[in-house]
Amino acid sequence: MKIIRGFAQAEKRLSRRDKAGFFLDETERTELARRLGVDPEKAVNGIIADVRKQGDEAVLGYTLKFDRANLSKLEVGQPEIQQAASEIPAELFEALQLAASQIRAYHRFQKEAVWKTAEIMQGKQLIRPLERVGLYVPGGKAFYPSTVLMTAIPAREAGVKEIILVTPPGANGKIPAPTLAAAQIAGVDRIFACGGAQAVAALAFGTKSIPKVDKICGPGNIFVTLAKKAVFGVVDIDGLQGPSEVLIVADQYANAEYCASDILAQAEHDALASSILITTSEDLANRVNDIVESKADTCSRRDIIKQSLRDNGLIAVVDNINEAIKLANMYAAEHLCLLVKDSEKYLPQINHAGCIFYGEKASVVMGDYVAGPSHALPTSGTARFSSPLNILDFVKYIDIVKVDKQDIAKLGQAAATIAKAEGLECHAEAVLKRLE
Repeated sequence: MKIIRGFAQAEKRLSRRDKAGFFLDETERTELARRLGVDPEKAVNGIIADVRKQGDEAVLGYTLKFDRANLSKLEVGQPEIQQAASEIPAELFEALQLAASQIRAYHRFQKEAVWKTAEIMQGKQLIRPLERVGLYVPGGKAFYPSTVLMTAIPAREAGVKEIILVTPPGANGKIPAPTLAAAQIAGVDRIFACGGAQAVAALAFGTKSIPKVDKICGPGNIFVTLAKKAVFGVVDIDGLQGPSEVLIVADQYANAEYCASDILAQAEHDALASSILITTSEDLANRVNDIVESKADTCSRRDIIKQSLRDNGLIAVVDNINEAIKLANMYAAEHLCLLVKDSEKYLPQINHAGCIFYGEKASVVMGDYVAGPSHALPTSGTARFSSPLNILDFVKYIDIVKVDKQDIAKLGQAAATIAKAEGLECHAEAVLKRLE
């Protein structure tokens, strides 16, 4: 990993205020098209148009083309879902159940707090859950039952009436048993074996098999993300998640092995993942770097890890914790680890992060699987203005306005005056009639 020194150099490398969010300028689009062999935005727009026109036929065709799966139907039957639990190791099933109970408890507590706040507002707002949501779970070569739990359970706790899950099948046309088992545990209603932009389009516009949803949530590759961006407005989306990232703030007291293990775990995700360490200790910086470089060669995903660390890994040495915190807030990381002495006292200074992990034993991996909050987090600097996936993503508020004689007497003339100033005489008349 590259090591840089001084606040000025770190600020230059970590600043992305102008680049926050999933935005590609023309140069980046050209380079991305060169690497992928296709202009991703044009490809996604074409897929969406085909799904809108041809429905299931287009989805099945793209599933064969991209996933090598020749399916006769898209929906996974209930017998296959029910059988999944018996097909996975008991230890994994128990781990998924434990994780689910943690996630459920966290979001149930949040729901109670939100509803209590609404009651305090004296009934001036109604809270209503969304009727139907679509959850995208990456699949194909790998499977992510944790993402099923982390997206479906908040939706279920929010009171969503119907939860639809889409995930790419393997070449054999099957959804991995752990994914199906997690869906059963989380209370997913229907599952469809399709992924990519075609699955997003199907959720947004509906097909004969796949019902149209109100909101699409969940992470995916660049084609999935661009598809979500394209259909926003037809449906709501949770956000535009980019590659995963971690920023670790550490002092001389931090455990170098812990720092290195979280860096390696992050780099293991994806060649585009970012792993950053900001420390006040030159000695820690060198020790962590040595451990990372030594252990990277022993990892099963070493090629991905090495590319991630080479392209997106960084260690910055700064003078004090305040400088490190300032850089962390500027970067607005998806995952922020505080591996410093008395870490809790720095929490009030953190303004921008998707999820904060503090305490010597805290690892991002705990948040990935079992801590309770959803691991669907804002990336690419969007933690400056957006939040982790939670029950508020699955409810909407309806304002209530009640006006009686006292209200109209107190406020009516002011409303009419403002309406007249805006040239809206009928607006004014509607109020003045009630003042007569």
